[in-house]
Amino acid sequence: MIARVFLSGSLTLLALAAAQLVPGAALAQGRFPERPLRLVVPFAPGGVNDIIGRRWAQEMSRALGQNMIVENRAGASGAIGAMEVVRAKPDGYTLLIANTTTHVLNPLGNKKLGYDPLKDFTALGIITLVPTGVAVHPSLPVKNLKELIAFARKNPGQLSFGSAGTGSITHLTGELFKKLNGNLNIVHVPYKGAGPGLSDLVAGHIPMYTPTISPAPLEYHKAGRIRMLAICADERLKAVPDVPTAPEAGMPELIVQAFNAIFMPAGVPRPVIDVLGQANQKVLANAGMQDFLRKAGAEPVTTSSPERATQFIQQELQRWGPIVRETAGVS
Repeated sequence: MIARVFLSGSLTLLALAAAQLVPGAALAQGRFPERPLRLVVPFAPGGVNDIIGRRWAQEMSRALGQNMIVENRAGASGAIGAMEVVRAKPDGYTLLIANTTTHVLNPLGNKKLGYDPLKDFTALGIITLVPTGVAVHPSLPVKNLKELIAFARKNPGQLSFGSAGTGSITHLTGELFKKLNGNLNIVHVPYKGAGPGLSDLVAGHIPMYTPTISPAPLEYHKAGRIRMLAICADERLKAVPDVPTAPEAGMPELIVQAFNAIFMPAGVPRPVIDVLGQANQKVLANAGMQDFLRKAGAEPVTTSSPERATQFIQQELQRWGPIVRETAGVS
């Protein structure tokens, strides 16, 4: 009897020790999440990041059986919201919908940013890729990229392109376009956001714009108010099948795709990541979600993972580093 009790007690102690060594043991029993989660959107309401984030959170709430509350923490080009997540407890309850600005352009352009885009975060996965494009006002006598290049060479300094702001992905698209064609002399006109620049293109105040693809420029193109010359992606968009890709238009290296990705603070336990990852895969595999994202101009990424997301961002940091340094302070 004493031996039996001792053995039973020993097994109990071993079980308790094992549970302490494996912090996710309870998670395997479905105890995460036990309370509402929070998704931080580091930009103002109404933008693409916010629209995608809110729909993703809605679908994740269903997949997890627990509410996910969306909070906008705008400022400093997304850095304020990103820092809030860095400082949060790494328990999986606070997430960030990051993008190219927060995790590539800000770190490259601001050495005093306060966070490392990889070391200070736990990646969940890339959820969408959003290409940029090259658009012109219909009054410009060009029908494709080759004609635009020829026009710029014949009229050095007389052509300008607008962007959503200095250092934005749209700015870098224009700079990459210039660089790939022998450093064309095209003047950059930065705007305070995507909306004002697109409005000026439609009004004919600027002849060229390099927008991030979203419903607005696509609708303007369909209405004939702007002319989209190319999409900076490998595949044509179903929303505008008449617009060629940059490779089809003769520029195979002009591939620029902004991303939206989900991150958490560094140190989130792997079992928690796995629970959230499974829910994320379920959400992105949903046909309704995919249709919503494509109508917003984004391509859903259904095969991402924490490892793939980290590798992708490392590659983007290496790719854009030289261009950001060359264009630093260019307006």
